[in-house]
Amino acid sequence: MNNIQYILNPILGICLLFLSNGIFAQSNLDVKTWFVQFERGEASPLQEVNNKDVKGNAGWKNRIYIQPEVVFQEIEGIGGAFNEIGGEALHSLPQDVQQQILQNLFSEEGAGFTFCRTAIGASDFGLDAYSYSMVPDDYNMKHFSIERDQKYVLPYIKGALAVNPNMTLFASPWSPPGWMKESGEMEGLKVDGNELKNNPKVYKAYADYFVKYVRAYHENGVDIDRICIQNENDADTKYPSCIFPAKEMVSFANDYLIPAFKKNKIKAKVYAGTFRVVNQMDLMDFVAIKELGEIDGVGIQYTDARFISDAQTFKPDLKIFHTEGHCYNGENSVEQAAHRLEEVANYINSGSTTFTYWNMILNETTKSGWGWTQNSLININRETGEVYYNPDYNAMYIISKFIKPGDKRIASVCRGKYPMISVKSPDGTIKVLIVNGNTANDTFELVVNDKVLKVNIPANRLTAVTILQKDI
Repeated sequence: MNNIQYILNPILGICLLFLSNGIFAQSNLDVKTWFVQFERGEASPLQEVNNKDVKGNAGWKNRIYIQPEVVFQEIEGIGGAFNEIGGEALHSLPQDVQQQILQNLFSEEGAGFTFCRTAIGASDFGLDAYSYSMVPDDYNMKHFSIERDQKYVLPYIKGALAVNPNMTLFASPWSPPGWMKESGEMEGLKVDGNELKNNPKVYKAYADYFVKYVRAYHENGVDIDRICIQNENDADTKYPSCIFPAKEMVSFANDYLIPAFKKNKIKAKVYAGTFRVVNQMDLMDFVAIKELGEIDGVGIQYTDARFISDAQTFKPDLKIFHTEGHCYNGENSVEQAAHRLEEVANYINSGSTTFTYWNMILNETTKSGWGWTQNSLININRETGEVYYNPDYNAMYIISKFIKPGDKRIASVCRGKYPMISVKSPDGTIKVLIVNGNTANDTFELVVNDKVLKVNIPANRLTAVTILQKDI
């Protein structure tokens, strides 16, 4: 991973030259440092590092320069995805155990997730394929119904909102209703035609489908902040999917969906995507479109930082947010969790306003509705009632704990190759998340303005450092 967090401007470059030569004085100010264990089992609480007796000198590789006056994008939040399989697993537990899990995920005392995702109809982690319009050729949506979601998905989301009413929720479909597609099927790879019918009547009906979805969720106490028009728009898979090229997506948004939202006074924003790494050109095809109309931004997942940078070169004012974290393979290992900050930094440091982990909860099999395994923050054994907090939970817990809505990313650079994110809260508090991948605990120096702050950073831990405004 590239540890340069931003392109140095000339003034900042001069400052760093002075700093690297040791012109600014040392400071004994007390800063706070926190870390979590990665081990699987129980949710790991924050542990504080003693910085009062910092010993040793930081080598040049352990020096971090921070320029809090150089400010980038505002953070919208950190979170994960709700899904039907997770909702069913959660529902299998006694109410008090369910509440403890929701507290650990969404409360201020827990991970405090603030930005989350849900599917419009079935995702690949639904129990099976379904939409809200199962009656063929129902162009007027007379038989539209979210009844299926009322069993597991909505109780799961509403339980989270009861703990954190300020959580932001976005949604995207994996597939339109099957009858709207050339194949007649929600799932791909069965027959040719895994795309919407090229028919104005279908486009209008699909726009109405989105309207009814947002309205029905609102009537059930859940507000959708934004939708992404199609999950992984290049995918043709055995689970629900739909090919939806960028140019067609922009036309559908501006000609049908946004007008339908306006007409029906739907406040949810409309974003393109979600685009992913498998076909990078979908993102570039999108940003190369001269006029995007009234689309609010774009959702991305599995995308290299250089393509995000390229997208911002084409569209400097384009709002970009992250939509799905790395799924891995169900191993839920410590080694995988140790890479989470590097993944989050890839997006946040490239300009994304969010990071959205994928499955927050899965059952004991860790399998999708179509048979493959993936990681999750929590596994619930439906037979025994056992609850396991995976290493990913502890990684995402500390990231979400210290990166909050309203924070702004600030300029920073580390002379060593350490995954790192630096943000500033509205009250001026600076927060730095870093992973010391060395085998031994080490001393680090944080150089902020004219102060040098020494801290102890534990080995092989994801660590958060906070610096109060009065300290600098």
